[in-house]
Amino acid sequence: MMHTILRVTAQRTLTLRTVLMMALVSLLAGCVVAASPVFTPNGEIQPAPVLHAAVSVMQTPFQRGAPCMGSFVAHDLEHVTQAALSVPRLFDSNGSGLAVNDLDGDGKLDIVLANLAGSVSILWNQGGLQLERQELSMLRKTRAVAMVDVDGDGALDIVLTNSIAAPAVFRNGGDRRFKLLLLPGVNQPAYAMNWADLDADGDLDLVTGSYDAGRQMEVGSNYLFHAGAGVNVYMQDGEQWSRRQLTDTAQALAVALWDLNLDGRPDIWIGNDFDPYDEVWLQDEHGDWRHAQPFARMSHSTMSIDRGDLDGNGIAEYFTTDMKPYTIRPQVIAEWMPLMDAATKRRQRNDPQLSENVLQVWRGDRYVNEGYDRKIDATGWSWSGKFGDLDNDGDLDLYVVNGMIAGDLLHYLPGGELVEHNQALRNDGAGQFLPTDDWALDSTRSGRGMSMADFDDDGDLDIVVNNLNTPAQLFENRLCTEGGALAVDLRWPDSANPFGIGATVRLYTDRGVMLRDVRAVSGYLSGDPARLHFGIPAGATIERLEIRWPDGAVSELDRLSLNQMLTVTRQP
Repeated sequence: MMHTILRVTAQRTLTLRTVLMMALVSLLAGCVVAASPVFTPNGEIQPAPVLHAAVSVMQTPFQRGAPCMGSFVAHDLEHVTQAALSVPRLFDSNGSGLAVNDLDGDGKLDIVLANLAGSVSILWNQGGLQLERQELSMLRKTRAVAMVDVDGDGALDIVLTNSIAAPAVFRNGGDRRFKLLLLPGVNQPAYAMNWADLDADGDLDLVTGSYDAGRQMEVGSNYLFHAGAGVNVYMQDGEQWSRRQLTDTAQALAVALWDLNLDGRPDIWIGNDFDPYDEVWLQDEHGDWRHAQPFARMSHSTMSIDRGDLDGNGIAEYFTTDMKPYTIRPQVIAEWMPLMDAATKRRQRNDPQLSENVLQVWRGDRYVNEGYDRKIDATGWSWSGKFGDLDNDGDLDLYVVNGMIAGDLLHYLPGGELVEHNQALRNDGAGQFLPTDDWALDSTRSGRGMSMADFDDDGDLDIVVNNLNTPAQLFENRLCTEGGALAVDLRWPDSANPFGIGATVRLYTDRGVMLRDVRAVSGYLSGDPARLHFGIPAGATIERLEIRWPDGAVSELDRLSLNQMLTVTRQP
């Protein structure tokens, strides 16, 4: 019962009077700006360094796509993330993630889906949206997934977490063979994770966060004898890994490793569920981690973190998901009411947490929450939320997957399930996000992990979702758009980071600048492809592409053609 109370504290008591109060509070909260700065950056955006890196470029035209239909088309995948019970209970209810990347180097993006009671699935992309399944049956109850080159041998490996043990790394031996790879020193239980070159030494490092509520449920009374896992930073040095524990407790559902204070060094952001605040550690010039609180407002139960440059100023905005009904229709409120009536929470006077999605926008000297203003504060019981230019108009759209199934928490609902529609929100080009019911992305299958990628190489983003207790889905993009696209794959063959994780890429057009970054993980427990996608609005002219590599070197490309996939290889 204690765990049930932990989960439901993410929402406040809801009565008819409270519904009206929530609307007022949300309106005010969306306008709140801290009276004084809570965070001072260590530096400004750095100018381009002197070092320039020579590159070679291979351009491959996109393939002809299927005829447009004005919507996405859903395809069931050969994978079901199955809980131990037919009606999941806490914390099987949290489901599992997935990852997308080119695992066999054939140019096509593959999918790895984690599982609970069943096997991990590798779906090999054969082209034409034909996927061939391979089981990875050596591990059960998997949560987060990443496809990264851990040992720097040029082949992407598979990394999985399972909450009560250290991450498991399956080394890619080629020919669809994988073998467990020991990482000496990586030994603490992990639920969420992320990868980046934190110390700028050329190889990838690892940050993990434990989910203590779920771990306590799984371990039971033995939890009392387990050392706290918390947040751990593992630095890679050859075949050895050194660990630094930043905190011995965590309710981590998301780990982000982006440069939050614009000083050129990656920082650590842990998105915590329940009452613990999200935690941030800034990296100083000596490589030490300094605890900070850069956000005047934050989500109460942070499930997902993503970022994107929504206004074209070269600085990313950050989006976190939480739980807040996307409508106050009587039927929806009736489903949420018993949950929130059981979840009365006393808030401290200066509590920065909001029970809603939050959009962190940098306003010169501080981050300001503009989630309410941009109309993305309420998307339901939300898990993975990510930005992507789904309609190739040059603006980043937003997709959020929703739903909850928990027999011990939602016992008053049929099958213990809160059934909700996934939310697709189109960027109107003026900073506002509008619902797009005609895109056919409103699945009600209780999604958890989610990533975007172009699986059929036709130049637009498709979406893959790992649902709970129902087949995973691939949403094929069949929108009728006038814009075009560019895709960019980075290769750094003489580096221990051959896929350029941590690189930022800017595309300059006569309509503005677009920013993308190569990351290992974002959203909820989900790995992203190293391949970047840029939607190009109709009639726009491409001027140049600027790549800032993880070591600070810059490469520039011009004379680029539209509707091409670029493989950019850095020269020695």
